[in-house]
Amino acid sequence: METSELLKKVRKIEIKTRGLSKNIFAGEYHSAFKGRGMTFAEVREYQYGDDIRSIDWNVTARFGHPYIKVFEEERELTVVLLIDVSGSREFGTVSQLKKDIFTEVAATLAFSTIQNNDKIGVIFFSDKIEKFIPPKKGKKHVLQIIRELIDFEPESNKTDIAGALRYLTNAIKKSSTAFIISDFIDTNFERDLTIASRKHDVVAMQVYDIRETELPNVGLIKLKDAESGERVWVDTSDKRLRTTFKHAWGEGQLALQKAFTKSGVDLVSMSTSDDYVRALMKLFKMRA
Repeated sequence: METSELLKKVRKIEIKTRGLSKNIFAGEYHSAFKGRGMTFAEVREYQYGDDIRSIDWNVTARFGHPYIKVFEEERELTVVLLIDVSGSREFGTVSQLKKDIFTEVAATLAFSTIQNNDKIGVIFFSDKIEKFIPPKKGKKHVLQIIRELIDFEPESNKTDIAGALRYLTNAIKKSSTAFIISDFIDTNFERDLTIASRKHDVVAMQVYDIRETELPNVGLIKLKDAESGERVWVDTSDKRLRTTFKHAWGEGQLALQKAFTKSGVDLVSMSTSDDYVRALMKLFKMRA
């Protein structure tokens, strides 16, 4: 992309998403994520009304009556965006591609982060780590992130969410809030998701297209897998095929939701035809 065109796109994204983060999400972001980064302060005796999940079982066993761990809020939060840059992000049949939603959601979160004086970093991943931008503060840093979101060209079209989660766990030493922005067209990442969520506050943001949920009845069409490049002819006039396709999507979503619930990770889904502002509001209210 030419420099002048890129700068115009960056400016357009900046105006829209900075306004959203400042006027709509400033308070919601703070209440949803501030205080999630906690440091250990002390151990004290259990008092009526304390959260039993905070009980320190080792100390309790030693003294014969319950003690709890007390944590205090860290003043500074570190936010990490894990951005899926695999081939399937180029898909979209309504008004926007999935990658357009990825970009605007990520930019909105980035501006919300710096307005709260927090650090933000980005991990771009396919089936490998394509690029890592270490967490920093400041508008200049966020604009660099937005430029990469718009113009980044990955080396691979495939996906490995497990690998991205392992990189997060190893590269970010301090407990952080991590947003995975992806369509989650992948499998076998539950174990690494659970490990990552023990160290970090992980939030999953799924972006999908309506045509991934059901096929229209438009006769014989050729479909291409954006990640493998494989092409197949499909007869969409076959009602049984359309029903099977829709059922497979539903089963996949149930499995995805189950995996995130089991790992203690919040999941919010949005389609390319949805208003992502509503999805973000839903996420913030879910965590308030």
